[in-house]
Amino acid sequence: MRTQSHFDIDIATFIDHTLLNPMATPEQIQQCCDEALQYKFASVCVYPSSVRQVADRLHGKSPKVCTVIGFPSGASTSGVKLHESLEAVENGAQELDVVINLSWVKAGKTEELYREIAEICEQTDQTVKAIIETTVLNDSEKQIVAEVLMDAGANFIQTNTGLYGGATVVDTQFLKEIIKGRIGLKASGGITTCQQAIDLIVAGATRLGTSRGVYLIRQRDDDNENN
Repeated sequence: MRTQSHFDIDIATFIDHTLLNPMATPEQIQQCCDEALQYKFASVCVYPSSVRQVADRLHGKSPKVCTVIGFPSGASTSGVKLHESLEAVENGAQELDVVINLSWVKAGKTEELYREIAEICEQTDQTVKAIIETTVLNDSEKQIVAEVLMDAGANFIQTNTGLYGGATVVDTQFLKEIIKGRIGLKASGGITTCQQAIDLIVAGATRLGTSRGVYLIRQRDDDNENN
């Protein structure tokens, strides 16, 4: 029994249409942009080297230009992440999905974590989604990190890169209770069905990161036709 019908939620408007294959060709990037325009996705998310192409294609259009910073490990230095962020913004990025330094989380170095994200937020003045890798954190760490990142000015908490696993309803609900609507919540990693996407939205996600956006929309349409 579905908790919420496919008819009730327009999942397309939640999707960051993601293409993070390092071998993606310019033609594939172009197709990703065209799909985002066709289905009215929230953004196109690519590596920094493809940002200018996406920005040129989406200029004046509804989908945002999104890129990843310090992806996927988050282990780059703060200076490198800041430079990568500033260059991405110069090339047209409007949203930055920044992987936090997990070593600092495990070591309790919350001041370093705060400074890194705060500096990126302040100097870029763009939407920052801080990726925290929920699958490798305990609940106490998730709460501490979320609070630090909100204080630092992050616009979203993002669950995962997909490197260590994907978003879950349980983690999404947990983060929703911490965030309490003050900033956005992006669920990402391992979203493979339309119903899973809907369940994550119902749990509190305000964005979804997935490379399967077109498949999810087509699955929704097929299911709706059969019901």
